[in-house]
Amino acid sequence: MSEPGHIVLTSHRPKAGGDHRALNWGAASAGERGPIIGGLNSPEARNVIGVHSGSYSIYRALAVASGSLDPIHRPDLTNTDPTDEIGPFPQWADSEKIVSLDPYGHLVAKVFANEIEQGLSIQPTIAVTKARINLGELRDAISEGRLKADGTVLMENGDASVTKAAIEPVWYLPGLAHRLGLKETDLRRALFEQTGGMFPELVTRSDLKVFLPPIGGMTLYIFGDVSAIWDPKRKLACRVHDECNGSDVFGSDICTCRPYLTHGIEECIRMAQEGGAGLVIYNRKEGRALGEVTKFLVYNARKRQPMGDSAATYFTRTECVAGVQDTRFQDLMPDVFHWLGVTRVDRFMSMSDMKHDALVEQGIEIVERVPIPDELIPPDAHVEMDAKKAAGYFTDESVSAARELDNVKGRALDDY
Repeated sequence: MSEPGHIVLTSHRPKAGGDHRALNWGAASAGERGPIIGGLNSPEARNVIGVHSGSYSIYRALAVASGSLDPIHRPDLTNTDPTDEIGPFPQWADSEKIVSLDPYGHLVAKVFANEIEQGLSIQPTIAVTKARINLGELRDAISEGRLKADGTVLMENGDASVTKAAIEPVWYLPGLAHRLGLKETDLRRALFEQTGGMFPELVTRSDLKVFLPPIGGMTLYIFGDVSAIWDPKRKLACRVHDECNGSDVFGSDICTCRPYLTHGIEECIRMAQEGGAGLVIYNRKEGRALGEVTKFLVYNARKRQPMGDSAATYFTRTECVAGVQDTRFQDLMPDVFHWLGVTRVDRFMSMSDMKHDALVEQGIEIVERVPIPDELIPPDAHVEMDAKKAAGYFTDESVSAARELDNVKGRALDDY
């Protein structure tokens, strides 16, 4: 028996009679499924690879090493319950519907109260709260008459009321491999090798089926009545947005990320005011999940080309630096929709076929696709839009016509 707070080598299966608790992923209830035990206070009971807190587990390690955090601290979850009830839904009991998050992650303090009381290291991987957000674009939308303050969803000063949910990744490896069309052994081997052997259990503990990867998760922003999200009688507007710090936070004019995000928020507010709900899903996948360093290197490479930046070489330069255009793998993105019980999206603010197809393949109906309005595209972002259009991104006739007019004008100037 190891001492509390001291990890034991886990490259081999526990001895017979140990307290290892197997997980029955996709079971009909939380009790039948079992808790995710990813802390270090009860190492013999651990039933996952990795630890709680995702990428923040590394900062926790620094806090422990510096002596500022007790390594066996047990979270006090008093009054941390979700502000809104979400689930359970039938999708939670389907091991092929949800493979990248724990659907019971926001309910652990309730459904696993006895196990927590026994001292097992069980922590929430989802938290749900209330908040307000305030964006300059929302104030502009009010002053320009596109939105009206109603005192509930949108206030006169531009504040918007939201329900927020933070979700940390929890990967069920057999289901994740199946979703990606891989052998589980190949997935495990790649994860082990490409993390420098950080998690040996990936290749030595085939009995451990769940992995808590040290990566960022996602944040949901829900506008309007939360229950409208899964109510088939009410409409849902949605924007799935992958992180772009330079544009989202600092307003870079080289891409359309922030304009599309704020446009999506505006549409979500409008839908909520009409009695439906709006949903923004914000994924921590900076630079197409290639990272900000790679993104900035690509910026330099594109701008320093002899013929200048162009749509034709937009993705090529990314491949030259990173070896691939995109590593976001939207195949896993529908899981959060299944967690929310969503079966239909009425207005989907996205031009990405990858996102659209991933949802449709998982049985989620998309009624209408909404491209970014042409007037919201910054002048320096037209190269990006042309590249995406050429790559097959969704658009519509009005956007295509506007873009073609710009191209004609550009060709005329070149000829001149």
